[in-house]
Amino acid sequence: MSQSGAQILMESLEKKNQILDEIIRENMVQEKILKEEELDMDALDVSTDRLGELTERLERLDDGFEAVYDRTREELLANKEHYRQEITRMQELIGQITDKVVKINASRMRNKMQAEAQFKKSRDQIGKAVSQVRVSRSYYNNMNQLNYVSPQFYDNKK
Repeated sequence: MSQSGAQILMESLEKKNQILDEIIRENMVQEKILKEEELDMDALDVSTDRLGELTERLERLDDGFEAVYDRTREELLANKEHYRQEITRMQELIGQITDKVVKINASRMRNKMQAEAQFKKSRDQIGKAVSQVRVSRSYYNNMNQLNYVSPQFYDNKK
């Protein structure tokens, strides 16, 4: 295996680390959006789309990493001493990535719970508004019937 194979693996892990940092930042943006009193759906949509793009980039990096690793695994294992520095650096990066993934999962769970609370609040407000419209319509109809006086001298028989 050439030195470039190990370098490609390390670069892939470093890029993955950077993307995870971006995901952490975007999760914090979502958290701020969800904590606001009035939910800004447009901002939440933009943030969700951004997270989707980052996730796609992460998946492509993972696929590329696996493809390169499958081709270079035997060489890395056979010449551990020769690639000791690269292997050590990759292990450090994998440890950082694992920590960040745990942090992201915890943040996503908090955001999910906050989003569910915001959506429930919105549904309750909509239900309350519908109820108020129904009550006011009923009041209006009842008040209109109150002033109605049926004809007094009208013969109902035919």
